[in-house]
Amino acid sequence: MSMKLEAGSATATDRTAASDPAYEQARERAGALQGLYVHLFVFAVVNAGLFLTNWATRGANGAWWFYWVLLGWGVAVVIHLATTFLPVFSPEWVERRAARMVGRRTRRG
Repeated sequence: MSMKLEAGSATATDRTAASDPAYEQARERAGALQGLYVHLFVFAVVNAGLFLTNWATRGANGAWWFYWVLLGWGVAVVIHLATTFLPVFSPEWVERRAARMVGRRTRRG
């Protein structure tokens, strides 16, 4: 079920919430979390499928290869987790860093 509002049907509260910076920040955070959850779900499903494929086709020598994909993609998942939860990568960090840089420039100036 879609919760999207059609053009012209938004109430005054909806317009205020959409223009509220805290709401926009919360919406961006929710989008980042949704992206992380989708990534984790796809990671689990694909790697489970690769494990089953490797298990079914490993042959007489019993060679396992699925863990190489698991390891490589796992690094990407860790990076995604870091960018989602560590404040170093947040938009607020960018603003704080820019303010510090401008402050340094005015002191040198």
